[in-house]
Amino acid sequence: MRAPSTDREGLSRTAVPGPIVGRPTVAAVDLDALAHNYGEVTRRIGGRKVLAMVKAQAYGHGAVAVAKRLSALGVSMFGVALVEEGIELRNAGISQPVLVMSPVFADQAEAVIEARLTPVVFNASVVRALSAAAVKAGVSQAVHVKVDTGMGRLGLTPEDAAVFVPEIAGLPAIVVEGAMTHFADADLRDKQFAATQMERFEKFLKIVEDRGVQVPLRHAANSAAVLEYDRALFTMVRPGIMLYGCNPLESGGDAGLRPVLSLRTKIAFLKKMPKGTPVSYGRTFVTQRESFIAVIPAGYADGIDRGLSNRGEALVRGRRVPIAGRVCMDMTMLDVTDVPGAAEGDDVVLIGSQGQERITADEVAAKIDTISYEVLCGISSRVPRIYV
Repeated sequence: MRAPSTDREGLSRTAVPGPIVGRPTVAAVDLDALAHNYGEVTRRIGGRKVLAMVKAQAYGHGAVAVAKRLSALGVSMFGVALVEEGIELRNAGISQPVLVMSPVFADQAEAVIEARLTPVVFNASVVRALSAAAVKAGVSQAVHVKVDTGMGRLGLTPEDAAVFVPEIAGLPAIVVEGAMTHFADADLRDKQFAATQMERFEKFLKIVEDRGVQVPLRHAANSAAVLEYDRALFTMVRPGIMLYGCNPLESGGDAGLRPVLSLRTKIAFLKKMPKGTPVSYGRTFVTQRESFIAVIPAGYADGIDRGLSNRGEALVRGRRVPIAGRVCMDMTMLDVTDVPGAAEGDDVVLIGSQGQERITADEVAAKIDTISYEVLCGISSRVPRIYV
């Protein structure tokens, strides 16, 4: 039998085990908002196919839940970065084609075949390994060729790619299903370099067709191009961040998108501090008046970037409150002095809406000189995703 413990009043009580209730720090994912944003994609693209990007746990939203909802909406294909991410979707019952966008290695060929994944390719050794594995398995293997038109990252030059495609198209069991390129700056108002990339990609496609190879799936358009560059739509588009409610365009404006994720917690502890009291590591915040400081059970290990120390904000009772002092690994302090009635247990919003106020991932990103992609992907796996 457990030894009795003592409560604040000094009364003896016996601890009784019960269900474990999670701490209140959660990322709420609005799947109806996701569906709305998908509708904004399809409204703009005139019946073309959609390859929905769900890499990096769907930009922090949870790849399986997001893919299941988009699958029900009729998405044509999913995009992941890793073979492991593709296998996770297959294990969850996702049946649509899955394109692996980052490098696939020759010793992963059998895993690619077994999971029915479609790799992006740009070197002959990997395609030969895929060909051998596909022949052994008695199946055909689709591939998409990556053409580097100006990103300076993965992919062949348009000239080399025009030679590469007919060569691999002749390998046993290999089907060149697609060709793609990636924009360096389609989010900018000035589309001059994007136009240069398009010219290079279009020239490559023409040469390949002249050499007798038909490539049915041609894609270049990321979220920015879907929103603002119709020339790049081709036969399929690759929306990512816009599915999750963020507008990547330099021009900004209302793109008709709805934020999908909100990051929430509660006040765990509230105390009154006299003027001149330091708060958190390094004493970088010192109260300038008698203050009420709230402690929330979330820190940089959860995705509240340490760069938000003394710069970020949260919402409490519909009001903006500043982060006080340095963000800790597991906790963050808020100055709630100007929030009447603030109390332990109050809801706290770090990303999302409360009352008439809203803090967006883009706003958070601007405070730490990064992009919304990093803010959303940075919400760690120890924060439960709650789907609504």
